[in-house]
Amino acid sequence: MEKFEKLSGIAAPMPLVNIDTDMIIPKQFLKTIKRSGLGVNLFDEMRYNDDGSEKPDFVLNKPAYRDAQVLVAGDNFGCGSSREHAPWALADFGIKVVISTSFADIFFNNCFKNGMLPIVMPQEVVDVLMSDAEKGANARMEIDLENQTVTTSDGEVFSFEVDSFRKHCLMEGLDDIGLTLEKSAAIDTFEAQAAQARPWV
Repeated sequence: MEKFEKLSGIAAPMPLVNIDTDMIIPKQFLKTIKRSGLGVNLFDEMRYNDDGSEKPDFVLNKPAYRDAQVLVAGDNFGCGSSREHAPWALADFGIKVVISTSFADIFFNNCFKNGMLPIVMPQEVVDVLMSDAEKGANARMEIDLENQTVTTSDGEVFSFEVDSFRKHCLMEGLDDIGLTLEKSAAIDTFEAQAAQARPWV
């Protein structure tokens, strides 16, 4: 998993509330267990017509937001079924940060496990960030995880809270496997001692 420290990127505004995981990545794309390749199907039903052509009015199809790395979203983002494919699809598209007033718990937890930063902000702050995102590609938003701040293109700074352990994992690029590998020396020692104590196992 890549380390997350600081990001300066284009923010896409998506003010819809209750964006669920089926909207993020529809069920027909859940057959794969690979984390890559799902970005093209992100928000599939909102993003494409039945013939596969792009809907020009959808925010991520607009030229200004095709390279967006931040999503400023409405309340209760990531609700619905507990599919890890949702953060996989967002990450594969290039989204690294999602800002909202609230998230569904399972989606929120899955973001951290996949190197993404979900940020909870009060409605009045999200409103400011949403307006900043609506300015387009020339308005870059900065997210500083170490200092826990979001800075608008106009230089307005907002602080956010994040669990210290999750912050550490993101900044060090540690997913569940990485955390386990940090203990590899202790694991090797335990296995060696166990083999001596119980050679019949």
